[in-house]
Amino acid sequence: MSELIDAIAIAGKSALGFQAIFFALLAIGINIQFGYTGLLNFGQIAFAMLGGFGIAISVSKWDLPFWVGVLVGIAAAVVLALLLGLPTLRLRADYLAIATIAAAEGLRLLFRSVSATPVTNGTRGISGFNGDFIALAPWDTSRRYRILGTSWSGGELWVALVGWLLVALSCLLVWGLVRSPWGRVVRSIREDEDAVRSLGKNVYVYKMQALVLGGIFGALGGMVYAVGTGSAIPDQYQNANTFLAYAVVILGGAARVLGPVIGSMILLFILQFTDTGLRAMIENGVIPSDLLSSTDVAQLRFVLVGIGLMLLLVFRPQGIFGDRREVMLDAR
Repeated sequence: MSELIDAIAIAGKSALGFQAIFFALLAIGINIQFGYTGLLNFGQIAFAMLGGFGIAISVSKWDLPFWVGVLVGIAAAVVLALLLGLPTLRLRADYLAIATIAAAEGLRLLFRSVSATPVTNGTRGISGFNGDFIALAPWDTSRRYRILGTSWSGGELWVALVGWLLVALSCLLVWGLVRSPWGRVVRSIREDEDAVRSLGKNVYVYKMQALVLGGIFGALGGMVYAVGTGSAIPDQYQNANTFLAYAVVILGGAARVLGPVIGSMILLFILQFTDTGLRAMIENGVIPSDLLSSTDVAQLRFVLVGIGLMLLLVFRPQGIFGDRREVMLDAR
């Protein structure tokens, strides 16, 4: 029984930590692009990487203030969105998907390459750039605090507090946008962009705005992740994270303001709970070590989550809080 309580407590910390914030912000951006506008962006992690490295390079390499690094990361995300959107948004949706996933992988390989080592430190990445941010915490960051049965450092608490405040402000912004005339236009584009175009609306401009806005949210997520880990390493930003963010949107419900947030917390809770729970059952002999070893747990938990997502798509494709009509997309 104590092992179960410990597993729940550890999973609860994971659902409230910086990784949940990271996926929530990535998913909020995808929700703007995919859920509301119908854009297939498979390279959201590229925006996160630019956000994280924007801070890391600005602070460590250029000796700029932390807040300037935030602006650099956001500006880099806007430039990437424009570069990706200008040649593809006038074409079919699958061209954007191909361009974004290729750009994300290309940027990762570029950042870890030998030629980029003077700026990005190659595969080693950059670390030790979050000191100014952690120093802003109104409490002692060298202490550890006991909350909900788990131990948090002062720095972890500060990152989580600022991160969830950022998520709350992002949700409030999305809530206002989707209820504005702009939100009604992008929803209409998702359903039938030809009809929207016939009414005199510039579909291309609205798509570009959605792509840029979603990219900014992705960059903010990358900043939280970089500050939370205290490092920016290219291999941290792999395309698998984009698809996990899509899983978050599907789980919580597409085109729902709080769907990405709830989906992120649920996904991180399940991943950590299955990891901790399976390891505890192996140690206590409930699961024979010959059948499953501790080293296999990390892979098995994703298999179990994948099966759960497939069942969710079969029986409730709109997600936990979604509306079935919101996932009937026109991807022409």
